[in-house]
Amino acid sequence: MSEDDKLLKEAKKLPWEDRLLHKNWKVRNDANIDLAALCDSITDPKDPRIREFGHFFKKTVSDSNAPVQDKALDALIAYLKAADADAGRFAKEICDAIVAKCLTGRPKTVEKAQMVFMLWVELEAVDVFLDAMEKAIKNKVAKAVVPAIDVMFQALSEFGSKIVPPKRILKMLPELFDHQDQNVRASSKGLTLELCRWIGREPVKSILFEKMRDTMKKELEAELANVTGTAKPTRKIRSEQDKEPEQEVAAEAVGSGPSEESAADVPQEIDEYELVDPVDILTPLEKSGFWNGVKATKWSERKDAVAELTKLASTKRIAPGDFTEICRTLKKLITDVNIAVAVEAVQAIGNLARGLRTHFSASSRFLLPVLIEKLKEKKPTMTEALSQTLQAIHKAGCVTLADIVEDVKAAVKNKVPLVRSLTLNWVTYCIESSNKAILLKVHKDYVPICMECLNDGTPEVRDAAFSVLAAIAKSVGMRPLEKSLEKLDDVRRKKLSEMIGVSGGGASTVAGSVVPSSGGTGSFVEASDGASVRRSAASMLSGKKPVPAAAASKKVVSAKTGAGKKVDGPGQTKKPVEVEDVEPTEMTLEEIESRLGSLIQEDTISQLKSAVWKERLEAITSLKEQVEALQELNPSVEILIRLLCAVPGWSEKNVQVQQQVIEVVSNIASTASKFPKKCVVLCIGGICERVADIKTRAQAMKCLTTFSEAVGPGFVFERMFKIMKEHKNPKVLSEGLLWMVSAVEDFGVTHLKLKDVIDFCKDTGLQSSAAATRNATIKLIGALHKYVGPDIKAFLSDVKPALLSAVEAECEKNPFEGAAAVPKKTVKALDSLSSASGGGLDSLPREDISGKITPTLLKGLESSDWKIRLESIEAVNKIVEEANKRIQPTGTVELFGALRGRLYDSNKNLIMATLSSISGLASAMGAAVEKSSKGILSDVIKCLGDNKKHMRECTLATLDSWVAATHLDKMVPYITASLTDAKLGAEGRKDLFDWLSRQLTGLTEFPDAIHLLRPVAVAMTDKSVDVRKAAEACFGEIVRVCGPEVVMKNVRDIQGPALAIVLERLKSHGAFPVYDTSKPVTTGQTAKTSSKIGKSNGYGSKHGSRPVSSRAVSTKGSKPESIMSVQDINIQSQALLNLKDSNKDERERIVVRRFKFEELRLEQIQDLENDLMKYFREDLHRRLLSTDFKKQVDGIEMLQKALPSIAKEIIEVLDILLKWFVLRFCESNTSCLLKVLEFLPELFDTLTNENYTLNESEASIFLPCLVEKTGHNIEKLREKLRELMKQIIHSYSAAKTFPYILEGLRSRNNRTRIECVDLVEFLLDNHGSEISGQLKSLQIVASLTAERDGELRKAALNCLATGYKIFGDDIWRYVGKLTEAQRSMLDDRFKWKTREMEKRKEGKPGEARAALRRSVRENGSDVAEQSGEVSRSMSGPAFSREMYAPPEPQMERLAFARPPGGAIGPTDWNEALDIITYGSPEQSVEGMKVVCHELAAATNDPEGSLMDDLVKDADKLVSCLATKVAKTFDFSLTGASSRSCKYVLNTLMQTFQNKRLAHAVNERTLDNLITELLLWLLDERVPRMDDGSQLLKALNVLMLKILDNAERTSSFVVLINLLKPLDPSRWPSPPSNESFATRNMKFSDLVVKCLIKLTKVLQSTIYEVDLDRILQSIHVYLQELGMEEIRRRAGADDKPLRMVKTVLHELVKLRGTAIKGHLSMVPIDMEPQPIILAYIDLNLQTLAAARMLTPTGPVGQTHWGDSMANNPMPASHSADAQLKQELAAIFKKIGDKQTCSIGLYELYRITQLYPKVDIFSQLQNASEAFRTYIRDGLAQMEKNAAAGRTPSSVPMPTPPPSALNLSSPKFAPLSPVHTNSLNDEKSVNTKAEPTNFSLPPSYAEDDRTENVMASRGPMAVQSDYRQQVGDQRNDRFPSGVSSGTLDAIRERMKSIQLASGEPGNRAMMNGSEHHESTEQESNPNPVVHSGVLPMDEKALSGLQARMERLKSGSIDPL
Repeated sequence: MSEDDKLLKEAKKLPWEDRLLHKNWKVRNDANIDLAALCDSITDPKDPRIREFGHFFKKTVSDSNAPVQDKALDALIAYLKAADADAGRFAKEICDAIVAKCLTGRPKTVEKAQMVFMLWVELEAVDVFLDAMEKAIKNKVAKAVVPAIDVMFQALSEFGSKIVPPKRILKMLPELFDHQDQNVRASSKGLTLELCRWIGREPVKSILFEKMRDTMKKELEAELANVTGTAKPTRKIRSEQDKEPEQEVAAEAVGSGPSEESAADVPQEIDEYELVDPVDILTPLEKSGFWNGVKATKWSERKDAVAELTKLASTKRIAPGDFTEICRTLKKLITDVNIAVAVEAVQAIGNLARGLRTHFSASSRFLLPVLIEKLKEKKPTMTEALSQTLQAIHKAGCVTLADIVEDVKAAVKNKVPLVRSLTLNWVTYCIESSNKAILLKVHKDYVPICMECLNDGTPEVRDAAFSVLAAIAKSVGMRPLEKSLEKLDDVRRKKLSEMIGVSGGGASTVAGSVVPSSGGTGSFVEASDGASVRRSAASMLSGKKPVPAAAASKKVVSAKTGAGKKVDGPGQTKKPVEVEDVEPTEMTLEEIESRLGSLIQEDTISQLKSAVWKERLEAITSLKEQVEALQELNPSVEILIRLLCAVPGWSEKNVQVQQQVIEVVSNIASTASKFPKKCVVLCIGGICERVADIKTRAQAMKCLTTFSEAVGPGFVFERMFKIMKEHKNPKVLSEGLLWMVSAVEDFGVTHLKLKDVIDFCKDTGLQSSAAATRNATIKLIGALHKYVGPDIKAFLSDVKPALLSAVEAECEKNPFEGAAAVPKKTVKALDSLSSASGGGLDSLPREDISGKITPTLLKGLESSDWKIRLESIEAVNKIVEEANKRIQPTGTVELFGALRGRLYDSNKNLIMATLSSISGLASAMGAAVEKSSKGILSDVIKCLGDNKKHMRECTLATLDSWVAATHLDKMVPYITASLTDAKLGAEGRKDLFDWLSRQLTGLTEFPDAIHLLRPVAVAMTDKSVDVRKAAEACFGEIVRVCGPEVVMKNVRDIQGPALAIVLERLKSHGAFPVYDTSKPVTTGQTAKTSSKIGKSNGYGSKHGSRPVSSRAVSTKGSKPESIMSVQDINIQSQALLNLKDSNKDERERIVVRRFKFEELRLEQIQDLENDLMKYFREDLHRRLLSTDFKKQVDGIEMLQKALPSIAKEIIEVLDILLKWFVLRFCESNTSCLLKVLEFLPELFDTLTNENYTLNESEASIFLPCLVEKTGHNIEKLREKLRELMKQIIHSYSAAKTFPYILEGLRSRNNRTRIECVDLVEFLLDNHGSEISGQLKSLQIVASLTAERDGELRKAALNCLATGYKIFGDDIWRYVGKLTEAQRSMLDDRFKWKTREMEKRKEGKPGEARAALRRSVRENGSDVAEQSGEVSRSMSGPAFSREMYAPPEPQMERLAFARPPGGAIGPTDWNEALDIITYGSPEQSVEGMKVVCHELAAATNDPEGSLMDDLVKDADKLVSCLATKVAKTFDFSLTGASSRSCKYVLNTLMQTFQNKRLAHAVNERTLDNLITELLLWLLDERVPRMDDGSQLLKALNVLMLKILDNAERTSSFVVLINLLKPLDPSRWPSPPSNESFATRNMKFSDLVVKCLIKLTKVLQSTIYEVDLDRILQSIHVYLQELGMEEIRRRAGADDKPLRMVKTVLHELVKLRGTAIKGHLSMVPIDMEPQPIILAYIDLNLQTLAAARMLTPTGPVGQTHWGDSMANNPMPASHSADAQLKQELAAIFKKIGDKQTCSIGLYELYRITQLYPKVDIFSQLQNASEAFRTYIRDGLAQMEKNAAAGRTPSSVPMPTPPPSALNLSSPKFAPLSPVHTNSLNDEKSVNTKAEPTNFSLPPSYAEDDRTENVMASRGPMAVQSDYRQQVGDQRNDRFPSGVSSGTLDAIRERMKSIQLASGEPGNRAMMNGSEHHESTEQESNPNPVVHSGVLPMDEKALSGLQARMERLKSGSIDPL
């Protein structure tokens, strides 16, 4: 051991302070590294060590040794990441030390120092940080100042202005602007621009610009133009980060709409008032002699004194003080006799209000009455000053609407109308600038005031009142005005509605204008998020801006050029156009009348001259009708217009007449095909005046629009300019301008001469003294900006700053849309094309600068003095600026020649200045620059060869300007040439490719890009990785914009390695080349062709941009790699993996499964190599098996790229791949391991996406090695391994991974043991429920607390403390036997953990788990919690199978995050259903708990309302659970706990315990569920599962519960359908020794058992089932078998068939002949007859023969087609006897508890239908109590019937026979079921069980009757009959059955089989007709005919329904 090592070892024993301040630098270095590692391991910010270490850093960061200082900063960074805000106590001393020592160090040191400052900001030590920055910027060394500015810039841009106060930064900036170092000045500019993004341009300008030099101002002004959008913080302080996850969850739950999001994204603009310091004005005011001046007798002295106050008060923020006396003085001066003094006083009050704000509140209330009173002054200067001051008082918050109510009330009663109107105008302003909450409180006060003013005699007051009402309605809606509007007349109501409508439209426009800004914000935020690199402040300046901004500018300019092209088009085709005479000649009225002739009636013209307005109105209305009726209007247009101009003329006073005149003019202009410009000239003067009048404004504006459509807006604008300039009425100007705004919106700018419009706006509109005119002008400029773009602002540079800012604000509301802004209206005029030639964007004038490009200037550019050269370049820039950045190409050729020389200047700064100049010239010239520049572009591109990034950025900015001015296709030749230039350099080529990719991204199609293919392909083999990446990205864009086919055609030009890569990339785009085999490759080999494309041909899109290894495609021919890569071309068409002979099962069989890691033996490595060569493509396995780690890395890259496309193939060879990874882990090459650890997470993600989980053999190959290597000695690798382990735990299974981790605890490597302990802690914290069965293994962790290594002990204690947090004191059960010392350590750690939990308010240890258990117990689900053990012994694979569940909607599956340790799951029913449906089996348990809880609550709800809600979702719930059964069982079969299986069965049990819920489950869902349960009952793997016997028992009990409570009809139908053979896809894959037939037989046996269960209780449930549907399912079953199959099965004793016959037999037995009435769903008229009919007949005859039915005639004659009239029935039983038997049966039912209600109901129905029957005569022998019970029961039944209630279980009563002498002949005879209910016991030789039906003995014992039948009749008859008789309870025939009876049965069966000629439908028709005739008979004693056993009313009604459907033909064939 060396001396250094000894020293270091000894030093480790010293205290921290001694180590950190040791005299040996190596000791200090080592100590800092250890300290950083220790801080990294601290997870709790409250750890006491954090406070202990804080004092050390002020000295360590000042270390004189630079490497030690670096490590000290690393330690400090780790410390600050672990600490919380409490560490702020050490911030000052540490920050001061860093400022003093670290900011002048090495770049890395400076960067780390900046990170430290950012972390202090994150820990909320902002003030300390800014104090340190104030010291840092005063450093004499400029090198230290720039990082300080940069860190302030970063802090502001990342944390935002709420955390980093801009106010302090603003104070620091002025001194930085004058710094001697240019870098400092540049950085300070960048910081200023960042401030603008946060607080707005104007506050920054107003605060900073006055303290700046002019040059700096100018530079900054130029930069400010580039600042767009608003900023949003990208980083949060530590305290907010802790809250962040909760907020995100809440935000997802709320799911705010996009409008809310965008509103939330836009930060509130900081008020400039808050940024400036208050200024004391009282002291200087005293010194200025203010008090003497205001008392002077001369008005000028008074004015000067007040002017001084105004000037002082104009400061942005005034310090509060006592202004009482000043206000008293000002109050007097407002009424000063001299108007100038009064105006100055009013302005002074306004300034005081703005500067003092709320501190001026009392004074404002004091001055307000005087100010309002002064509104009577008519002088415009006074009126304007008062308006602005009143507005300022309200805007500054000095008064609110509530404060001024009384003043307004007084003002509206003022005698002077001007006071009333202006006060109301002010109120309107106040309402518009107040929020809705205030208005809701005060609108009740203002509405009555306005309603009163609507009756005012002055129009201005009425208009102002309307405006107030409209403003109120706009803000709070119409409701407050509704009552008031009722009092208004129709005219006023209409006017108010119109005003509200207009204001509403305005509102929508304003709202709409907000949208683009929010969009801009979003894009800016995305850009900032995307840039992970730390930006410097200087990067904010233009030329240094991030390049992505180019895309936006490119789009904008392309839109401009598009507009320009459209404009130029028509102008090129010049045609001779006649110049129209527009000036009209004079014409008298007489001439007009003479020329009119008979066109207009003379009466009309004479009335138009009348002095009575009503006559004129009538005449103009008549004229309008006559004009509309004219067929040919064109010849008469001019004369009609002249007539209207003469009479009534434009001097008409009546409004209604005026309106009609304008409408007639509009009608003529719109109807005439050609409207002469003369007519426009005649009308436009009058129309402009009408626009100024509010009463005719709407019609006049519409008329102007019609004129524009007729002759073009350019002519109308031109004429209006002349009128508006000279008109005295300012309204003409302002309203005319507003119309122009709408005209621009409607027609665009194509037809306008923009120069004239802009000149008019500048010279007339913006110079007007009327605010309305200026505002209208600004709106017009904004509208033009939408079409023209920001270039328009260049023409307004000489406008006043205040107006310019308003213009800019308006332009922001109307962002440039270019070509997207489509005009809404078109121009009809034929010469519109000629007028259009001068319109549009290019009508913005371009200046000829040839005169300014003097020889002196050109000579200066060539000067030897760099300063003169720079001045000349700046002179060029100035010329372009002065020309408003729009110049003509004339004379620029020489200029470009001179500038080309400057691109090779020795001074780099001059080159950058030249690039900026060329950029400006290109933008200013547009497309013409391409011709004038004479190929300067190639020289520009060469500048990318510079190694300075700043230079390259300038060059790219120039290219951006160039592509915007011309187009990319013009630039491609220059770019192609430059890319082949070796001087360009790697960085230059990379930047150029990136730039090209961005440009191509914005294009959908660009054929010229194909010229770039060859240079791009060559660059893809470049030795620089960055160039290769950039070239690949560019290649992808070329393929996209040109199409793969075009690329394929041009690929022949490429040779060598580049060809291979191009072909590989083309495969992923679906193209593959077919080459000539004769075409040589570079090595002379021929390229093989292949039409077969393997699955792995295309590399996946996920890694498509990953570069091919430079070795694989090296261009150096001397190396063997180049030969290899060319050979690779020949095998590119093969699949990457060859799985032809792969047998994964065989390979897995020989894997030895162990948890402990053992290195691969030599023979295993050889097997691995053989497998790789066998299954992996040649080029891939060569790389993977190479001894060169670089080639191994290449091999992994190949796999990585192909991974998405070969996922399924990878699964097949996953075991081989994992073995290869194990080999790499054993070799421990760092580079290769890093690549492996980059690939493995992607591999496991892919497996997860493919729903594949590692099997046990794969896990045992890989996991032991992975666990062992988690203790790697390189920290970076350890971190990656740790993350990989967590990923595997998540995707594989926590329970299965746990044993491998436990084995790692026994490792010899200490680091491995520490990592494994941490993983155990992770499992406890995140997967506690999954490993709950293996918790006893924690004693291994507990034993580690006795280890010597401190880190290991600490990790073990932390792990157990986490366990204590989750399990509480139960943890002691799992830790095993410990020594006293260990117990003491654990006890201390547990106490510490308890305190921590209390501090964090996390509750007590184990509390969350206890709450969860309580919840489960309350839900009744504790059975499912009984066992958490995991069985790892399952070796058989888990077979997946198709689930027959309702199809899931095509939606994205919800990804449910795994709940944390103690979290309770979902909170509501719907969320629970979603989790059950889409969650994993473990996750769905949480959903089932909620469902169980809801079910329990609903069951216990006395009102039943909860149950009503659940019933709606019952089917959905059972459907989810049915689907989940298979998933949970499959999951448990993989070795996981059976907990989820128990939960799903328990939830189903709770559901089916409730009959209402069970009945709500539909048939299809029931089918899925029963099938699933029966399949799992049969599955042989279930008993081997964890708690398998319990699960089988639960499945059985659940099945019985379903049969008991589900809807019985559905159960019967489902089970009968399941007797058919089951679809093989529904089975799990069968074991090799069992066929599907065998399994189907077992399944059928189970179904038969279920049917037996249902059939047993059929006697008591017969009336609950739908017999029609059951009979239909039996019919379908029999028909599908067919007679041949039935005969065969009957001989083979087939159980399913026997069961169906048994069910049918029981139904016939219970319903008798009434069963025939339930065949409505069976097509009994089909040929041959349905098989079921024969079986029903047979059963009826057999039962009658056995006297189980009471026969009514010869049994053999009971045919389906027999008429009832043919066989009279002997009266063997009288009707009276039958009635007595029926009543006796009913009384017996009444006597039985279980059936008493049914009996009473039947008895009640008989008394109702046949009132003459005396039932009490039958009860003579009964007790009085019994008779009373019956009497009361009948009364109760009567009440129930009156209320409409009938018991659902009570059958429909069967009426007495028709032979009785009763008055109800229309009911069918009594059913024999009831008739024989008393004597059945006696007539059958069996022990009858009327209540508990038991099945026939054929399922339990031999039927000896088969022997008797064996020798008789046909086989089919024998077998069928044997089956039927065998279905009886007897062992022998009943005594009543004779051989004659048997013969009759045989004969009947023969007739059915032969399908005799009599068609069934005819027979049925006969029966039906007879039935109808018998119903109509009125014979009181009708004869009861024989032939068919009597039917009850249900049977008859069923048959009748069937017959009706047969007649109508509505029954579908089977």
